[in-house]
Amino acid sequence: MSRFALLSVSDKTGIVEFAQGLTRMGYSILSTGGTARQLAEAGVDVTKVSEVTGFPEIMGGRVKTLHPLVHGGILGRRDVDGEEANTHGISWIDVVAVNLYPFEQTVTSGDVSVLDAMEKVDIGGPTMVRAAAKNHRDVTVVVDPRDYGRVLAAMREERVEQVRGELAVKAFQHTARYDGIVSGWLSEAHGTQGFAEELGLPQRRVQELRYGENPHQVAAFYADWKREGRSLARMRQLQGKALSFNNIADLDGALRAVFEHSEPACAIIKHQNPAGAATGPDLSRAFERALEGDPVSAFGGIVVFNRPVTGDVVRTVKLSKTFFEVIAAPGFDSLAQERLAPRQNLRVLELPSDWAETTPPGMDARRVQGGWLFQSWDVNEAFGWQVVTERQPTEAEREALIFAWRSCRGVKSNAIVLAKALGDGARLNGVGAGQMSRVDSVRLALSKATASTEGDVLASDAFFPFADGLNVAAEGGIRAVIQPGGSIRDNEVIEAANAAGITMVFTGVRHFRH
Repeated sequence: MSRFALLSVSDKTGIVEFAQGLTRMGYSILSTGGTARQLAEAGVDVTKVSEVTGFPEIMGGRVKTLHPLVHGGILGRRDVDGEEANTHGISWIDVVAVNLYPFEQTVTSGDVSVLDAMEKVDIGGPTMVRAAAKNHRDVTVVVDPRDYGRVLAAMREERVEQVRGELAVKAFQHTARYDGIVSGWLSEAHGTQGFAEELGLPQRRVQELRYGENPHQVAAFYADWKREGRSLARMRQLQGKALSFNNIADLDGALRAVFEHSEPACAIIKHQNPAGAATGPDLSRAFERALEGDPVSAFGGIVVFNRPVTGDVVRTVKLSKTFFEVIAAPGFDSLAQERLAPRQNLRVLELPSDWAETTPPGMDARRVQGGWLFQSWDVNEAFGWQVVTERQPTEAEREALIFAWRSCRGVKSNAIVLAKALGDGARLNGVGAGQMSRVDSVRLALSKATASTEGDVLASDAFFPFADGLNVAAEGGIRAVIQPGGSIRDNEVIEAANAAGITMVFTGVRHFRH
């Protein structure tokens, strides 16, 4: 009995060589459309599916392979359905190599109408892939051209049964991701975004990571299919060791902190909290000020700039001599790369140049045991500015309060940050993060200060539930506070601020980051 292989691919990489290898092993090749033409032009003996079914490709190619002679040949159980197959003249199809219409490439190439996009939704392809994967005990399914070589090798060595299960898993992952992309794009196109009742997460592995949160944990980085906006999958590693799970998690925290500022800014992150952050007239001054915020904790941290880094910046602030795990920026000139190159283990990451002007795609998500939590991103929206105390902030305090509020969003709750106004910018002077009570966060921020806190401003990511935190801040010399407000004891807190001569601003917006 003849052995048949059905090849019908959108990505034709390596398909001629795969067909030639199958032919040498005695397979008869079935194909459709452009794949059949390419194989024939390469001298491969190929039979069109329409010749087998006795039915032409119709409706502009929409219907080609949806036929019992095709799907019976793929789905038939060799040890059960043989007699029925003979009755209906069905030949077994033992190899199915299919990849799908380029829907993803179509909808990411520019403005595309729903009608045009729907023409790139594959129907017959996923059906054949799923059928072959379902019957992988008898059928070898290949969706990735990179697998052609190892499939041919496994066939030659008569061990293809050992890889069919793995290939079937990959096939179902391929179609699941494809359907997730189609449903996600169509939801956007028809304005039905939100929390869908059923959800697919179309992800592609970007890279396997050096290790997870701890060296005994394995990890990988997966990216949304839509690589646009503030997507870490768009960054480019220029040098250094492979990234770890913690590197990427910390980098995400650093990017949240530094790109809130329109002035030249730098943030130094440890364990997703800022050890230092500052703005200045240029990147060199911003870095020096950020380092002053907590030079001890900065050791081994992640440094992010919101402007391209030049060779002069590297030289001026001795970036190449201080131990950091990662340095990231939206660009490094050739001299900067040259001066960083001797630090071979230093990871240098180049962000897309449009990072500051974009927003994160999709939804914010967090894995929990047995499921996921989804929410919209906490983007830097406009916030309110209501002075609720008798004393008004000075212009310098106003600028420092804005800096502190934007920096506070990058700190784990309960979050308190102290900031100093510097005339041509501002810097953090102490951070209290991740404490179970807000008053303890205030105490921690004061204890972490590297300079006198007299005259500093303070930002709190949520309201003060009691006046105790405000009183501790006043004892530390804080002169201005910015917080969301909204506590049932707001009046008590305002009275304490007035009694201490502190100016206080309510924003009306909370920024918890758990």
